[in-house]
Amino acid sequence: MYIANPIDRSRYRNVWVIAEQRDGRVKRVTYELLGAARALADARRANVWCVLLGEGVTAAADDCIARQADTVLVVDHPELATFVDETYANVLNRLIDRYTPEIVLCGATAQGRALIPRVAVRAVCGLTADCTGLSIAEDTGLLLQTRPALGGNIFATITSANHCPQMATVRPRVMAEPQPDPTRKGEVLAESLDDGLVSRRMCVLESVVDNADRISLADARFIIAGGRGLRGPEGFGLLRDVARLVDGAVSASRAAVDAGWIDYTYQVGQTGQTVQPKVYLACGISGQIQHLVGMQSSDIIISVNTDRDAPMMKLADYAVVGDLFEVLPAFIRKMKQV
Repeated sequence: MYIANPIDRSRYRNVWVIAEQRDGRVKRVTYELLGAARALADARRANVWCVLLGEGVTAAADDCIARQADTVLVVDHPELATFVDETYANVLNRLIDRYTPEIVLCGATAQGRALIPRVAVRAVCGLTADCTGLSIAEDTGLLLQTRPALGGNIFATITSANHCPQMATVRPRVMAEPQPDPTRKGEVLAESLDDGLVSRRMCVLESVVDNADRISLADARFIIAGGRGLRGPEGFGLLRDVARLVDGAVSASRAAVDAGWIDYTYQVGQTGQTVQPKVYLACGISGQIQHLVGMQSSDIIISVNTDRDAPMMKLADYAVVGDLFEVLPAFIRKMKQV
């Protein structure tokens, strides 16, 4: 059995958010994490730091301060223009060694999942992935990290009592995004990039944006989702007709993806994307917990299903008992009249 040596926690302070950006524009998940970090830092009587890596990113520091960061740690360098996980990890570990944060948060995105495990291993600390809830234990001051477990059937709360910093990745769209306050004041610290931190074993030759012609699920205000009740891939054509009328996006349950009816990039749920639209219209989706984890924070949930006792029907704000192949064409006709 491995037993960690006690650590001096007094050396570690502040809550860090590792920003994610593309072409100098900070991703929404960063702002969501800054809001969550604010609550954690207040509970620990500490500050919120945002770590911003990239090229041409210094101008974005003010936006991070407006969204609750007290200090923005910026490394702005041409070698960081494209994301290379080994280089980014080298830089982060150097900063962690220098400034000793108590808590480090990062988005559970493709980039975050590639980056933070490397950082955690080198920092010799724990990492809880895909969290959906964060809080501070009143008795110990430890970070309580809540995530789905056992296929999403239960929620586990995890602590890292023997290591610092405490690290977690957080699923996008599960934390509330704070409203910007342009009057907030903060500090911007610029760090240089040592050439020895740049990985020469790997480089990005080209970035290709897939599905550039469709609305991103992460940004969609209206999402219409299909499940096993669509009976086949042709059913998604009907969903796309609805989406075009309302300027929305199409998504799917795992069952539809596993059946090969639609690509995995459309999947919502524990093993897919987490979304938070204004309206989520679920068609032919029974509502297993793995799917509900990914969309239950939607403002308004509408379910169309022939089974009035399906879990999705019970979760929905509006439940329509009926055949989706009759309900959706009627909806389309009505929308065209409007």
